[in-house]
Amino acid sequence: MVNLRINESKGCRINAHFRISIGEISLTSFVRPVVGLLAFMLFLSFLPAFSQTKDWGVIDVSVCNMRTSPDYDAGMATQGVLGMPVQILEDGGWLKVSTPEGYEAYVHNRSVQPMTRTELSAWNTSKQVVVTALWAGVYRQPDEKSQIVSDVVATNRLRLLGSKGNFYHVAFPDGRTGYLSKAKADELGHWRKSLDNSPAAILATAKRFVGIPYMWGGMSPKGMDCSGFVRTVLLCHDIIIPRDASQMATQGQHINIFPSFSDEGADAKPDFSHLQPGDLLFFGRKATTDKPAHVSHVGFYLGNGRFIHSLGMVQEASFNETDTDYDAYDLGRLLWAQRVLPYINRVQGLFTTDKSPMYK
Repeated sequence: MVNLRINESKGCRINAHFRISIGEISLTSFVRPVVGLLAFMLFLSFLPAFSQTKDWGVIDVSVCNMRTSPDYDAGMATQGVLGMPVQILEDGGWLKVSTPEGYEAYVHNRSVQPMTRTELSAWNTSKQVVVTALWAGVYRQPDEKSQIVSDVVATNRLRLLGSKGNFYHVAFPDGRTGYLSKAKADELGHWRKSLDNSPAAILATAKRFVGIPYMWGGMSPKGMDCSGFVRTVLLCHDIIIPRDASQMATQGQHINIFPSFSDEGADAKPDFSHLQPGDLLFFGRKATTDKPAHVSHVGFYLGNGRFIHSLGMVQEASFNETDTDYDAYDLGRLLWAQRVLPYINRVQGLFTTDKSPMYK
């Protein structure tokens, strides 16, 4: 007789008993070691199931709020978007998660589909579509007049099940299905191959967000803060960059705008001659003799003394006094620039999603 007892919550325990008698000869002492070994091998066969805990997940709604602590009253740290993988660090009604760029925050468990690492890999390697329109809807039928299943926004990713006419048949991480207009999305593989990641193309994407309201912690067309704007624009080009402005300010190549420390005063004259369109501009408190500079804002340089950023809303502005949209306030807190685009997939912290372990 072999008795195998496994208690999942308290570990595994094996009891193996075997006895054979032939006449006056007992084979117990001979068989017991063999059966014990067999029982142990059977126990080992269960281990993969136990080790595949659901400590990974995929964002299951178009945009989810991620907070500084596990409470609805807590401040918003950032946002996650549909199809984005996360690592679950703490379980419960609120999940503490880590995003692909390593940002940690709390999200309600209703917004994440928990997965094992095997299930996450299956999701990541499945055929997918990426939403390219700023806003769209997934519908129950291949008809935008039918019942909506969910809204979706730019950079959202869904599993591709097939197509019907002018619609993709798609699935959410939790298994919901629906139809998404082909005019508002693209198959992931084709989208990646057709991406233009030149500075001009990225700035054209940035201008698509003009008028989107500022929202602290926001990272989608529903609202975005300054660094959320930069990160969302780049994610539209499959690029992941650190989440906060202060983190972005150390990436890529540093470019001085003011000739020297002594010139970074109120009357300092900036030199934009070394900047290129697509460089990131950083703003904040200027350095003093006893304090380092403090970065609190970021935007894209457009060229010719102009930039685009999220402050109040996504908008263009100018450092040129003769322009109607001259921005003396931001000129007064301008610090330096960083050139990041040439360093994508060349340095740590700047990468495309296909190079990220969490997307594999």
